[in-house]
Amino acid sequence: MSDLAATFAALLHQGSDDLGRGASIAPSIVPTTIYHLPDSPDALFQYGRYGNPGWSRLEQALGVLEGGDAIIFPSGMAAIAAVLFSQLKSGDRVLLPADGYFVTRALAERFLAPLGVGAELRATRAFADGGFDGFRIVWMEVPSNPGLDVCDVPAVAAAAKAAGALVVADTTTLTPLGLRGLDHGVDVVVAAGTKAINGHSDALMGHAAARDPTIIEAVRTWRKHSGSISGPFEAWQVRRGLETLEVRYERMCRNAQAVAELLAGHPAVRAVRYPGLPGDPAHNLARAQWNAFGFMIGATFDSHAAAEQFLSGCRFMAESTSFGGVHSSGERRARWGDDVAEGFVRLSIGIEPTAALVAEIARALEAI
Repeated sequence: MSDLAATFAALLHQGSDDLGRGASIAPSIVPTTIYHLPDSPDALFQYGRYGNPGWSRLEQALGVLEGGDAIIFPSGMAAIAAVLFSQLKSGDRVLLPADGYFVTRALAERFLAPLGVGAELRATRAFADGGFDGFRIVWMEVPSNPGLDVCDVPAVAAAAKAAGALVVADTTTLTPLGLRGLDHGVDVVVAAGTKAINGHSDALMGHAAARDPTIIEAVRTWRKHSGSISGPFEAWQVRRGLETLEVRYERMCRNAQAVAELLAGHPAVRAVRYPGLPGDPAHNLARAQWNAFGFMIGATFDSHAAAEQFLSGCRFMAESTSFGGVHSSGERRARWGDDVAEGFVRLSIGIEPTAALVAEIARALEAI
């Protein structure tokens, strides 16, 4: 049995060792803002903004999966903000991927820059070029979203740490099943549980994970004082979704491989990015460092109109933003201002039966 399989088995049974006779195996939802505190406030739970049993249950499960301590937030961007604001001060510099999630760059430009924090942008494929001297934080996205470019995570982490930087990796698109960042030298991992971790497109969530207790304490204190907290019901939803992540992820990756191979051989598609394709620029590095090639595909059609025709004409392709759900979905990313061709479509492949999904996508391609 692989270490990953053993880890996920442990996650499924996490917390079961101390169950009393007749106790609920399914986690409870605890919708409270107050706790019983006679005499002294010295207790595990004190106030609704400080903690909740449902948060703790989810954080323990995510910690098992990430291999560190995890802290949850009400969205992936809340987790990103917590790491940045808890670790940076005026005069610091942060290195961000120029081709990564645009909201991370927007946060730095709109809110960090006025506080005296400088941000530099660098393309993911050339992330190691120029070195890392002078940066307080080096921030990777694995892979970049939406272009699916990659960098050598352990090499970047080692070089950045040697230069005195804190290394952060956003692994939302891979999940810890695809890449366990803390095992590759990363100091802090952030991810949006809104996506594949929850997997059902019905709850916003994010988390940060680290092994350094000083970092964990700073991020947790940021959450406590900023009020960037999750609801107990959302924590329960994501904890429930997490239990099926391994089986969902395996189907999603298998489906993505089949769909990418179909797209790559079709004349209606000008270019395909998927690290699982042998000819993809990211293939060799992804094969060496990842546990799976993921469920995201980039497909470029000849025009805006062709891309939209494909999306609207495919019955098994929800036209929506976000990704990682049980249903396949897609969108033309240029509409959000990403630096991609007008006909570029980001596809998130779901858990539909493989043969049916491939057949429907083939039919939609023939109709263009």
